Amino acid sequence: MAALAERRIIPHEELKSRSERKAEVEGEARPEHMRLLEALLFAAAAPIDEKTMKGRLPEEVDLKASLRALQEEYAVRGVNLVRIGSKWTFRTANDLSWLLTKEAVVPRKLSRAAIETLAVIAYHQPVTRVEVEEIRGVIMSKGTFDVLMETGWIRPRGRRKTPGRPITYGTTEQFLAQFSLEALSDLPGLEELKGSGLLDGRLPPGFDVPAPSDDPALRDDEDPLEPGDLDLGLAPPPERIEE
Repeated sequence: MAALAERRIIPHEELKSRSERKAEVEGEARPEHMRLLEALLFAAAAPIDEKTMKGRLPEEVDLKASLRALQEEYAVRGVNLVRIGSKWTFRTANDLSWLLTKEAVVPRKLSRAAIETLAVIAYHQPVTRVEVEEIRGVIMSKGTFDVLMETGWIRPRGRRKTPGRPITYGTTEQFLAQFSLEALSDLPGLEELKGSGLLDGRLPPGFDVPAPSDDPALRDDEDPLEPGDLDLGLAPPPERIEE
């Protein structure tokens, strides 16, 4: 006759000690810099750049490798670690975003002119309004740029070093986030655009799609925005220095 299994009631104190030991083991197995990096990203109110993270971690830490490891660790969780431009942040997993939706947001439909203008700026930045008109072959209304500025997808970068010193424009991190891009280099190239039917298959010889750059620094042919541009709402606000 098989022996009956002994039924044992485990005291609460023993259960507690077991859980504490497990937590200690897990804590020992996970490098301290990974915990610091995780806490730093979690506490940040906005996406944080690698330079800031590097300055708050031990010098010997391989930040890029740590970010990749943390990204893989969170890939199967309810929140994911994502890169937006040159910055990193935690975001709700795409397949769970519906859980947090309380209101339906009605998207604002962009005009064809606004869509074409946005595409020109994305691929040709930094670019001036006149240059956008030359590429599109039409004169646009001021409202087209105003709409794109209101969406937060484009921003003034500087002033071109040419007569009249026109303002140059480029895309923003909000643009990358809106279209689920990690970097401008993720924009579709010539073959992808042709394959999707967005470009005519009968293109002129030598036609090519520019390779946009993520470098936020002003080019040699650009000057910084002037103090007076602040009054027009064009220049970015000064960065706050934390004490």
